[in-house]
Amino acid sequence: MQKIKYRMSGEDLRPRRTRLEIPGWAGEPERRTDGSHEYAWHCVPFTEAAKYGVEVFYPYDNELHVSTRGGKLAMAGDFGPPPSPGRSWPPFRNFGESFYTYQILLDLKPEPGHAIKVETHPSFYTDTTGTAPIAVPALIREWWPMLYFIVFKAPPEGQTHIFRPGAPMAQFIMVPAECDVELVAMSEDEAAERELQSRRIYASRETLGADSQWLSTTDTVFDGTYRRMHGAARKLSEG
Repeated sequence: MQKIKYRMSGEDLRPRRTRLEIPGWAGEPERRTDGSHEYAWHCVPFTEAAKYGVEVFYPYDNELHVSTRGGKLAMAGDFGPPPSPGRSWPPFRNFGESFYTYQILLDLKPEPGHAIKVETHPSFYTDTTGTAPIAVPALIREWWPMLYFIVFKAPPEGQTHIFRPGAPMAQFIMVPAECDVELVAMSEDEAAERELQSRRIYASRETLGADSQWLSTTDTVFDGTYRRMHGAARKLSEG
C-alpha cells in the first residue's frame, strides 16, 4: 500500500481518504429500482474517481461567501482574530482578478517518484446550486516542503461560492511525478479485438443486466452491466 505523509500547522481539519456522503453530496440512499431517483453514487466510474484521493474540509465555524460584483471579488465571513501571532489572516485572499487563495497549512509528502495533484472536490459535480468552490488544478512535487495554499476560481459575475463549516472543499491525489505517456493509435488487430469485445457486451447486455435494470424518475434506464463486470474483473485480478 502506498502512503502519503502529512504535516499540519494549526487546528485545521485533518485530511482523510475521500468518502461518498450518503445522504449528502453524493445523493440519497435510494435503491437501484424502478421509481428511484438517480444519484451520483449509482455510477461506479464516478464513485471510483470520487474516492480515489484525499479530501480536505473548510474548518471554520462561520460560512464564507465569495462573490463577484461589478468585476470585483468580495468576501464576506467572520474569522475572528488570528489564532496565533504572525499567522497570515484572514486565511482567504484575492489572487489577481479571477482567483483567490486559501492558506491551508498542510504539507503532503508523496512516495518517491510521485507528486500531489490538487483537484476540485467531486461534490462540485453534484452541486445544483452553483455555490460549490472550484479548486484550480496544480501539481506539487515531492521535494516541495512548504505548507500548501489552494487556488480557487472566482465565481462568475453575480454568483456566489459558499464555504460551509465541515464541508469538503478540495481533493488531493497522488500521481506519478512525470506523465511519461505516449499516445499511440491502436493497430488494426487491436482495434478489431476491442470492437469485437464491445459488440459482445452490447449483444449480451440484456442478459448481463437483465435483473438489475431499472427506470429512474427521469425515465433514464440503468442496469448493472458495468458494475458486475467491474466486480468480476477485480476478483480475477485478486486471484
